[in-house]
Amino acid sequence: MSDKKLEKLKNEYMNIPVSDKLDFIVKDSIRKGVKKNMRKNNIIRWVGAVAASLAIFVTVINCSESSAKALADVPIISNLVKVFTFREYKVNEDNHEANIKVPSIEGLENEELELSLNEKYIQEGKELYNNFMDEIKDEEENKGPSAVDSGYNVITDTDKIFAIERYIVEMKGSSREKIKYDTIDKEKEILITLPSLFKDDSYIEIISNNIREQMEQQMKTDENVTYFFADKEKGERGYDKIASDQNFYIDEKNQLVISFDEYEVAPGCMGVVKFVVPTEIISDILVGDEYIK
Repeated sequence: MSDKKLEKLKNEYMNIPVSDKLDFIVKDSIRKGVKKNMRKNNIIRWVGAVAASLAIFVTVINCSESSAKALADVPIISNLVKVFTFREYKVNEDNHEANIKVPSIEGLENEELELSLNEKYIQEGKELYNNFMDEIKDEEENKGPSAVDSGYNVITDTDKIFAIERYIVEMKGSSREKIKYDTIDKEKEILITLPSLFKDDSYIEIISNNIREQMEQQMKTDENVTYFFADKEKGERGYDKIASDQNFYIDEKNQLVISFDEYEVAPGCMGVVKFVVPTEIISDILVGDEYIK
């Protein structure tokens, strides 16, 4: 992101409307296999020159935003997607505490995608902060301690895939953790959605059944593992099936990982629970093998 765009974000920060749902469905792009042209000759010439310094580069890139920006001009690593803390909210009043870090992505040539993601992250952080402040205003209803901790982690960063998670841990009596993910194709610079990976919606039933099997197997082999299953007749809430837009990401092994928030399908002691979907059970319904292998 250029300094000009970053400044624009800062100026608009306090008056950003809630962004519409990101609409970057990528089925057609996956089918067509559209890729950016790479200047192979230039890359080959640079490999010998920088190979000996790559270990140093990796360390420096992770040290600071300024180092990352400086190194972005080096051709062999110019397409790196980077993330840094754009805004941080801190509250420490009596028995109420908040620490909210808002991420910002830069390095994408797709300015529309980059701006949409960053506006979404800003809005999420702003809403979380405002909601927390509203809750602690009424001292009569909020005598007990409360806290919120929110931040982000890069969980996948390969030549092809970049995945970032944003977590929220809210504590008021007990704690509750929620996680959201964004998975980006670094080559095509598009946001990957769960439906876009598949030919049709049959993936919902196939993945749902496999996750149920994994849950049941885990409970058989470990007495400390418990999952809740929905029972409509008894009015009991719990796991039934995944949503069409269920929380997910693609890991560094090119596997599909499905995620559930704390308390969503299991007791709080289980925390956020994740399931790796075996590629062999979904290979026939994938649009292609570009992402999931």
